[in-house]
Amino acid sequence: MDTPAPSLLRRAVAECAGTALLAAIVVGSGIMAERLAGANQAVALLCNALATGAGLVALILTFGPVSGAHFNPVVTVVSGLDGGLRWKQVPAYVLAQVVGGLGGVVVAHGMFNLPLISFSGHPRTGPGQWLAEVVATAGLVATIAVVSRRTPAAVPYAVAAWIVAAYWFTSSTSFANPALTFARAFTDSFAGVRLGDVPAFVVVQFVGGGLALLGTRWMLAERQSS
Repeated sequence: MDTPAPSLLRRAVAECAGTALLAAIVVGSGIMAERLAGANQAVALLCNALATGAGLVALILTFGPVSGAHFNPVVTVVSGLDGGLRWKQVPAYVLAQVVGGLGGVVVAHGMFNLPLISFSGHPRTGPGQWLAEVVATAGLVATIAVVSRRTPAAVPYAVAAWIVAAYWFTSSTSFANPALTFARAFTDSFAGVRLGDVPAFVVVQFVGGGLALLGTRWMLAERQSS
């Protein structure tokens, strides 16, 4: 007998919880890394990247069976455009992700005895970083789109591998997620971003997702017709 699909409420809660934990991992590991590494930014970034990658594997494996483990409005919108998610469900997912991201920042601050909200003063802007966010987000969406069709069980590891790599080869350190980008404006820590820089990041992240959708559709169609 087939197991009934989880209700939209259960999926939204899973998205909220998963995004909150992801935000707590990104921000919390950044705080810990910065405290332990001191002025060594390379070591701090490495620790932040590895913690995020490991956390992504665990979170996708945990919440994937419930909601698909999007944790990212770009992934959700692309899924809606590609038929993987009904459009009427997209707003619930996105709202849950935004709320979860903010909640995760608050939890991370609470764990380190910091003010629960502290606006970031870290500038992240300019053409180089905008291009980096297009590349980082396009790579993430393409990885999910292709790997999920060929070897679905490998998605958690492929996504984590891409994010860890993109932390290092992109000048923006691969935010690649509008919900977390917005949430990270409320932490004046290693992972933060100035609130005024958020809108441009969000726009180029959606541009990257759109490019990945078009590109993977073309590549997969070519493969199927050959």
